[in-house]
Amino acid sequence: MSELTINIYTNPSHLPKGLHEENIFHSRQYFLLAKNTPRLKPYMVTVETGDHVIIAQMLALIRYRASWIPPYLYRHCMILGEGVYDSDYAEQRAELFGMMLEQLTAKIGRWTLYIEVSHLSSKMFAYKQLRERHFFPVRWNSIHNSLHSRTPEERINDRLLRHIKSSYERGVITDEVKSEEDFISFMKLMRRHNRLKPKRYIPADEFFRGLHESENGCLYVTRYHGHIIGCSALVYSENQAYLWYAAYRRKTFAFLHPADITIWHAIKDSYSKGYEHIYFMDVGLPFRKNAFREFLLRFGGKPASSYRWFHCTIGWINSLLSWFYRD
Repeated sequence: MSELTINIYTNPSHLPKGLHEENIFHSRQYFLLAKNTPRLKPYMVTVETGDHVIIAQMLALIRYRASWIPPYLYRHCMILGEGVYDSDYAEQRAELFGMMLEQLTAKIGRWTLYIEVSHLSSKMFAYKQLRERHFFPVRWNSIHNSLHSRTPEERINDRLLRHIKSSYERGVITDEVKSEEDFISFMKLMRRHNRLKPKRYIPADEFFRGLHESENGCLYVTRYHGHIIGCSALVYSENQAYLWYAAYRRKTFAFLHPADITIWHAIKDSYSKGYEHIYFMDVGLPFRKNAFREFLLRFGGKPASSYRWFHCTIGWINSLLSWFYRD
């Protein structure tokens, strides 16, 4: 592959023609969305032939994170999935991925605390290439629901179905964000729900507004007599649905089961639109006992073991963590 070149773009006006758009997480659309969001900086990495044909592309986002309580300030890089590859180079996907990752690490490593790679298509994808570039794997969990062959109602138990029906009978509804007031309520609940969960990164308002205005995303709110008791953000790509963010008022409106209704609507809505699966982007930390993971599995989802790969740019810390998380 000596005739191939690797390029990294950070300016929208410099993005090359011919970028693949089928995978939203590595698309020009997502690049522009991140570029217009405060505290996000996109890096589009491409592998191009001598005549400038793009055979591989990968989008990485730098997230700037800061807080007063607890106090911290750093930036980290997030990569969702392995990228997009030309079908003629399908057998070289892992090698191309490793090449792009190496160039990206060299460019951003000095000013970034750590790099995280998640949601790879298979657990062992590019294992060798990631290890060679000093990434270490952390065992993780993933959950997705099939939306074909059986209806969502056939995949849940009677007790959960009764809770859902009871909430609807009491007047709970879920629909799209329709107004600025809805959007403000959506963001208020999303931030309040995740305020004490530092692992969960909630982008600035501009990100969610842009996602809702795009063809590949939608924001929903769960209402009860004028109160917003739940919200969710979904994105659609390659005939799959992804529940990216969700929040609920579980304590105040416990009798209405707002979490159940919010998740259920995401599943039902994706089913009605004909998507093959719905993937839950965040199922909590990989502890043996995880209440949120068990909650999601109640909806008939399929658990799967996966890896998330990390690389800390502080050498001795990365070596220590690599030893701790050794296979």
